[in-house]
Amino acid sequence: MTPEQISQANAELKDRPALDIIRWAVAQSNGRAIVSTNFRPYEAVILHLAVQIQPDIQVLWADHGYNRPATYKHAERLREQLGLNVKGFVPKMTAAHYDAIHGGAPQPTPENEERIKQFSTVMKLEPFLRGMRELAPTIWLTALRKVQNPNRAGLDVVLADQNFQTIKVSPVFHWSDAEMESYLQQHQLPNEWDYFDPAKADEKRECGLHAAWGGKAVKA
Repeated sequence: MTPEQISQANAELKDRPALDIIRWAVAQSNGRAIVSTNFRPYEAVILHLAVQIQPDIQVLWADHGYNRPATYKHAERLREQLGLNVKGFVPKMTAAHYDAIHGGAPQPTPENEERIKQFSTVMKLEPFLRGMRELAPTIWLTALRKVQNPNRAGLDVVLADQNFQTIKVSPVFHWSDAEMESYLQQHQLPNEWDYFDPAKADEKRECGLHAAWGGKAVKA
């Protein structure tokens, strides 16, 4: 899509329901749409929406191996409940191996910024890039929302993703937490509040998937 086409799409889709946005995105994909997830809080929303439009849509999960037990149980529950076509990709280095060599995942402190980025590059970005290369999507559905952090507030529903060379579509970009919670309750979907991602450390920073530094890291 050209910049002009993306700008027009954002203008047309801004106030459309999420299902309409996904229907539009799948129609643009030439059969190559995917949705990514890490099974964090509220991820059940985008997954439920996506399978309504394309039940067999491929679900890309880059599992860094440091998820808490509750997150893995949540993932399996959603996989069964929604019939998810999960395509899992794991790092080339196991969590135990990383712990032994690097002393474990870095703690979320300002002085650990470079260690956090290094962890993300090896344990999350590399398997995600491998997944994107294998699945080769023309459309990438995400659960990005503008209220999540300052970086995401400046994004939009439809973007040309430079990190992975695809079109990124975020159907719930304008949704509030209250709207996400209401959707979960309406459709009797589970949530997962024990989630923690050492590749992000906190909600104010990015793991690299949706930030320019991540693209440079995976191409290095």
